[in-house]
Amino acid sequence: MEKIINIHIEKLPEGVYLATSDDIQGLVAQGRTATEALEIARDVARKLLEARAERSSDVNLTAIADAFDYPLIVSA
Repeated sequence: MEKIINIHIEKLPEGVYLATSDDIQGLVAQGRTATEALEIARDVARKLLEARAERSSDVNLTAIADAFDYPLIVSA
């Protein structure tokens, strides 16, 4: 089942993007673009959730609704 994880993206002074999440403790990812940071964050989130499932730690994430808004990032 897919869940929603809120990710915070921040452009650092060095020009790279940092992705973190208050929903999953320890989720930190960095990429050259916002898209790359999100892709890495998705992989990190999966691994963190798998590790927590092995330890039987509950993570309270919101299930995806039938409809929701998503900010789509495009380059012009």
